[in-house]
Amino acid sequence: MRRRGGPGRRGDGRIHPGCPAASEQYERKPAIVFPSSDEHTAIGGPMACDHRPLPRRTRFLTASAAVLAAGSLSLAPAEASAAARPRGHDVSSHQGSVGWPTARANGARFTYVKATEATSYTNSYFTRQFNGARSAGMLHGAYHFALPDRSSGKSQAAYFVRHGGRWRADGWTLPPALDIERDPYSTRTCYGLSRSGMVSWIRSFSDEVNRRTGRRPVIYTSTRWWNTCTGGSRAFAAQHPLWVARYAASAGALPAGWAYWTFWQYADGGSLPGDQDLFNGSMTQLRRLARG
Repeated sequence: MRRRGGPGRRGDGRIHPGCPAASEQYERKPAIVFPSSDEHTAIGGPMACDHRPLPRRTRFLTASAAVLAAGSLSLAPAEASAAARPRGHDVSSHQGSVGWPTARANGARFTYVKATEATSYTNSYFTRQFNGARSAGMLHGAYHFALPDRSSGKSQAAYFVRHGGRWRADGWTLPPALDIERDPYSTRTCYGLSRSGMVSWIRSFSDEVNRRTGRRPVIYTSTRWWNTCTGGSRAFAAQHPLWVARYAASAGALPAGWAYWTFWQYADGGSLPGDQDLFNGSMTQLRRLARG
């Protein structure tokens, strides 16, 4: 995910030396989401690096409507019509103090909030953002930005759950999510791990989250990254909802193993704070996912 809070920007506003410069990170983004563009890992910076925003480029106000009208190439069973899919967004420390009632009034029905990264970073806005979304009447969930070269999947999962990644069977809390994408701090797309090593890391993370929360995590990724860095592993599709990243008019081809997406991050800006997302179903189905 792009423009995310993390060690990319410290409290003093300095940019982490491993993150791309703001100009480099943004110059590869398409000025307009449509028509179809390459998947997000090829065109923009990672969600870990939290740069100060550049002046927002002009966007068509009809972009969200175009996405809602566009059909996905892989659809969930018994899903709602495209126009009825619940809209949501995901935020981090980059968004700071979010106006949640306004987001709700603009159509947001769910949100994911960045909680942690590796085993050394926590989002200082997490509690306010997470609780604020719930107070506004939105379903909410937490996500972790993985850095598989820093520590084990088990240790990062434990850190995540201790710092906001817990799940509650309250009907409002979405399953914890794992954000796994290209390395934002080096040129190593796959963090220096082999394909089998990456699969083992993800399995270790998932097992620990499941042990501590009773839920398997949602997996956020892009098709290109997944097929490159896991070798197209099909080991997770049966138990892990897919949150696919692709900034285009459709979700496109999905990572190996998944027949349909559960969440789709389709743009890095719009009428809601942060990245723009859709749920592939109805509100009833989204609430069912939250209930477990």
